[in-house]
Amino acid sequence: MSASAHILIVEDDRDISTLVARYLSQNGMRTSTARDGREMDRILRERSFDLIVLDLNLPGEDGFSICRRLCLTTQMPIIMLTARSEDIDRIIGLEMGADDYLGKPFNPRELLARIRAVLRRRGSGQADPNEPPGSFAFAGWTLNANSRELTNPDNVRVAVTGAEFDLLRVLCERPGRVLARDALLDLTQGRAATPFERSIDILISRLRQKIEREPREPELIKTIRSGGYLFTPAVARQ
Repeated sequence: MSASAHILIVEDDRDISTLVARYLSQNGMRTSTARDGREMDRILRERSFDLIVLDLNLPGEDGFSICRRLCLTTQMPIIMLTARSEDIDRIIGLEMGADDYLGKPFNPRELLARIRAVLRRRGSGQADPNEPPGSFAFAGWTLNANSRELTNPDNVRVAVTGAEFDLLRVLCERPGRVLARDALLDLTQGRAATPFERSIDILISRLRQKIEREPREPELIKTIRSGGYLFTPAVARQ
């Protein structure tokens, strides 16, 4: 899957962009590069990609803004790069919809591992390999594992990022069970990458904003003190 993946690198530092493109190409991936959001938009109109490596500090529109608007129109996974490694930047990036986050300086091998992990999750959703893809129905909602779409009780499609979809699918596969954060990280992100420890909390918050009637008083995704999270509705697999 990742051997033929097409990766768009949005990075204004030519040395870093060239290094990343060369390394990914050497490992069987196709690459294209853009220096800023405007050039990225032009390239996206002309070609399709499997994943975007997006720098935070770009001239003009910054990576946060680009990530936010991309997640409104596409499910394409995003890995953010930044020279700033403070937790607040990682939190904001994940809240905007990024699938992963890597601080500079970084080893290209680690970036490759993270790209492969994200593409692997996107391709399989971390589902049980012995079970065919299908749909999950809960509380009037439907999660379609084939089309990777979420529809609400009014049969209106609700946009979700790839990371949000993967987490919701894991919850649908394990209703009524308390799932610790470490277990959710392993089930959704795998062990190949080193995920930010608060990423599950951020993803849960994002999901609640989309599927809960009152996100501050959640009924579908309950927080279990010192335990993790519990998906409460009955789930029918279709």
